[in-house]
This record gives sequence, C-alpha cells and structure tokens, in this order.
Amino acid sequence: MTTSRRTHPETPGFLRDAGRAIGGALVFSLPMLMTMEMWQLAYTMDAWRLAVLVAVAVPLLVGLSHVIGIEDRRNLTDTAMDAFFALGIAAFTSAVVLTMLGVLAPGMSADEIAGKIAIQSVPAAIGALLARSQLGDADDDALDEREETYGGELFLMAVGALFLGFNLAPTEEMILISYQMSEWHAIALIAISVAAMHGFVFAVEFKGGSELSEETPWWSALLRFTLPGYAIAALISLFLLWVFGRTDGLGLEMIVMAVVVLAFPSAIGAAAARLIL
Repeated sequence: MTTSRRTHPETPGFLRDAGRAIGGALVFSLPMLMTMEMWQLAYTMDAWRLAVLVAVAVPLLVGLSHVIGIEDRRNLTDTAMDAFFALGIAAFTSAVVLTMLGVLAPGMSADEIAGKIAIQSVPAAIGALLARSQLGDADDDALDEREETYGGELFLMAVGALFLGFNLAPTEEMILISYQMSEWHAIALIAISVAAMHGFVFAVEFKGGSELSEETPWWSALLRFTLPGYAIAALISLFLLWVFGRTDGLGLEMIVMAVVVLAFPSAIGAAAARLIL
C-alpha cells in the first residue's frame, strides 16, 4: 500500500527566511523580553555604553554569519547582509513583543524606546542568525562538511558565552551571590566551571561534541580548548558586567568575584555553543 504525503506550495525565499529568523529571535530573546531588569536598563544604562554594546555586536554577528554559513559564497558582503538582516528582524521582533507587553507605550521618549529595543536586539539577532542556519534547507551532510578551524571554535565559544551571560548579567543576583561567596567558594566555582565545560564537550559524548583519539592525552584538549574557552567566558562576563554598570563602585576583589559568578553560566553557554553549532 502506498501512502501519499500532502504537499504545500513552496514559501517564497524571503518570507521563509524572515519567518525562521523571527522564530529564532523569539526563542532566544523571549526570557529577556519579559524581564524587568532589561526594561529598566533603558533608564539606567549610559547611552555611550549602549553604543559600545551595539558596536561590539555588529562585527560579532558578521563573524557568526561567516562561521556558521554553509554556502560556498562567504564573502564579506554576503555575511554582512545576513548579519544586518538578522539585526533588523531582531529589532522588529523586539519592538512588536515589547509593545504587546505594554513595555513600549505612547508618550515614551524616542531615546527610551530606542534603548529598550537596542538592548533586546543583540540576543535576538543571535537567535535569528542561528535559526536561519540550523533550520535552513541544507542537509546534515552539508552541515557536517563545514570547515572547522581553531579560531572558529573559539569564536563560537565566545558567542555562546555572550548569549547566556547576557541573560544574567543585568540581574542583581550576580552581585548578591558574589557578596555571599568566599575566596574558597570562588576557587571551587572556577574548578566546577572548567570541569563542566570539559565534560560537556569531550567526556560526555553529546551529539556535536569533539572526539579525542586514543593517542591524545586528556590534558591536551584541556589546554587547547577548555582553558582558553573559560578565559573567553570570563572576559565576556567582565565586559557584560561593565556594560550594564554592575562593576560601578566595586573594588577589584568584588569585581573578580562577580566575574567568577557570571563566568559559570557563560562557560556553560560556551560549551553548549560548540555542541549545537
């Protein structure tokens, strides 16, 4: 007996890509779109720090478009167009959702509206780019044949750390936890973060993880990937805490403690990025 499968007219390319990008933007940014701390940043965040955040996000999105691209054409123009397309979709999606939630309302200043949308657009744009890549028309073999480089692997770690760290950096809990911790807590948290990163990618054989040959000692991968990945997660954590004003007025010791706290989820995000991208 034969079965017939229902077919649908092919969706036009632009609408299909836009739909995928909107879906990815929602999945990646919806928790932040519904978080009060993210709304308040439009009031409390310095305009020049927001400009720095956007200035860093644009080349990061261009780089992400290049690294996860599966097409042969990877010139700067194509990747830049993809990145700005994702950023535009992210801004549109953020504006619509914030308006539906009543966060954007008539009577607000243009600066406040622009600030609320711009902050949300960074994680949403990452989601839009990833959705276009992961939900694209290319088959699994094409994805597997994508060239992997050491620099590209570290870059994907940075993207994962930025995304997950972005979710938590604006919250008061990062500073509260750092006040509650001792130096021994910090040392233990660093060790757990590094062990979790290494286990996620190399020991726990998740799909997308990296396999080590029998001739490769465990410490080689630790030195080449895990420790650099944690260092990247820590630097991104420091950048996010600074951008959101969480380091203002803190002494060096408390800044280090706050970075260690935020680096824990950022490190998990870095490891997860290597698994899913």
